[in-house]
Amino acid sequence: MPEHAHYRARVREGHWFSALPAELQDALLAAAQVQHLEAGQRLFRRGDAASGLYALVEGAMRIGAVSQNGKEALLTLIEPPYWFGEISLFDGQPRTHDAFAESASTLLLVPQASLLALLEREPRYWRDFALLMSHKLRLAFNALEEMSLLPAAPRLVRRLLLIAENYGEGEPRRVIHLAQEQLALMLALSRQTTNQILKELEAQGIVRLTYGEIEILDLQRLRGHAR
Repeated sequence: MPEHAHYRARVREGHWFSALPAELQDALLAAAQVQHLEAGQRLFRRGDAASGLYALVEGAMRIGAVSQNGKEALLTLIEPPYWFGEISLFDGQPRTHDAFAESASTLLLVPQASLLALLEREPRYWRDFALLMSHKLRLAFNALEEMSLLPAAPRLVRRLLLIAENYGEGEPRRVIHLAQEQLALMLALSRQTTNQILKELEAQGIVRLTYGEIEILDLQRLRGHAR
């Protein structure tokens, strides 16, 4: 659709979408609806009905949960190009987490009904969506293992690398738009511990810290610290 033509190049930067058959790429973009969110606006909340598959094409989204006493668990902070929402496509169950716009954001929504109709016509495409979900599942298992087995510093470095590579969806980015408080929340670390580790990395010339951002100066040395 001409309306979405300028988003095509952006989503093709992502590894999952770029590997899809051309016909499936076209079908997803043809069915997609554009949604704009202001900073802080909620996209969906845990327990909301399944609405479809989302692609983030501009801005940043925060995925997590908030307890009854207001404590936040931040799972991921995502930037374009990133597809999410596939769990509810498979099981039709409500959303598992909350999703909020971290900054003004633009998303493509492929509605649940359109996806199910497409997959009814072309069941071979289920595997493509399964690959999207299995990739996220691998990341989740790795994160659980790291939380249990790794000390704070290598755990933080590995998460920095994962975010820099957009969770395996793109080439490494030099600047991560992430506040230290958010990184601490993701890793269940204190703000003080997170700051101490980042300051040590900065002293070694591996990263540079600015307000709300972490700039990676030496990707290879950062990978070395992850090992």
